[in-house]
Amino acid sequence: MDTTNKKTVTLKEVANHAQVSTSTASLVLNGKGDISKSTRDRVHAAVLELNYRPRLNKSKNDSSHTLRFLKIAKHGQTVNRDHNHFISDYIDGMSIEASRRDYALEVITLNGTDMHSILSAIEGSDLSGIIALGTELTEEDITVLSKCGQHIVFIDTFYPFLEANFVNMDNDQTIFAVASQFKNSKFKRVGFVGSNTKVENFRLREEAFYRACYKLDIKISKQDQFTVAATRDEAYEQAKQYIEQQDSVADAYFCVNDIVAFGVMRALEELGHKIPADVSVIGFDNLPMSSLLSPSLTTIDVPKQQIGSMAIRLIDDMIIAQSTNPPVKALVTGKLIIRESSN
Repeated sequence: MDTTNKKTVTLKEVANHAQVSTSTASLVLNGKGDISKSTRDRVHAAVLELNYRPRLNKSKNDSSHTLRFLKIAKHGQTVNRDHNHFISDYIDGMSIEASRRDYALEVITLNGTDMHSILSAIEGSDLSGIIALGTELTEEDITVLSKCGQHIVFIDTFYPFLEANFVNMDNDQTIFAVASQFKNSKFKRVGFVGSNTKVENFRLREEAFYRACYKLDIKISKQDQFTVAATRDEAYEQAKQYIEQQDSVADAYFCVNDIVAFGVMRALEELGHKIPADVSVIGFDNLPMSSLLSPSLTTIDVPKQQIGSMAIRLIDDMIIAQSTNPPVKALVTGKLIIRESSN
């Protein structure tokens, strides 16, 4: 095959020529993986036929072989001390996968920052790619960062209509398990407690819950829906204020995250409602404190390490491809953890 006038051959072209995936071709060229001899031979033959020149292996300490994780807290309502353990699990997943793929992983914390400060953390850096914690980022923030000129993946958020790479929770499937739990318990009144804090995941969870309830023919009255702040003390204070103004409460509440659930449980108990004898409560996130409460909190466990690992794999695929690929939006399903706060 004549490659004289051809542009630099990419690994993706080698993979296509050998009729294997890009990741398989990468494993073969790096001497890794349990790959059959026939597959290895096809990849090596494609390399020779296409005159492919792989990128040079770089040291882990070389900044051009470094990935950077941006832990961004714009307002701190959800990215704060209460969620440090949650975010640490993301970092663990990223660190393990980065090490497997010979990348160094840097972690930078940006608190109370504007977009200029966030861009300063990536512009002018000789990096391979960026993973950004998108929890508190707006749609406009994602749009700007997507055009920063770096390979970038956003985790812990999801905007279906944006041309950007996301790895996030599959809210629909996971929250359907919550609604099914309520349905099986034959509750006559089901409620939802959202948050007035502007976090895209909160909106996604709310919409997923209403879709699940509609699918299961669960009716939710306006009286049993309310919103509170996403910080522990404010969630409690606002939940108590709302509940004590009502003549009665729902049989069960799904809360948009564990912090909100903590506040709702405290408010309910102080107003004389026993959990779960009078009312069931389910949260979302499975924070460490969830299992230590009395009663312990039924909640959704997010596969955080898997999400972090998947973000690294996605970045690596983008780097290996050496070309612009369509955006990837990956969703990972969580698990409902049944504890004492629900029947």
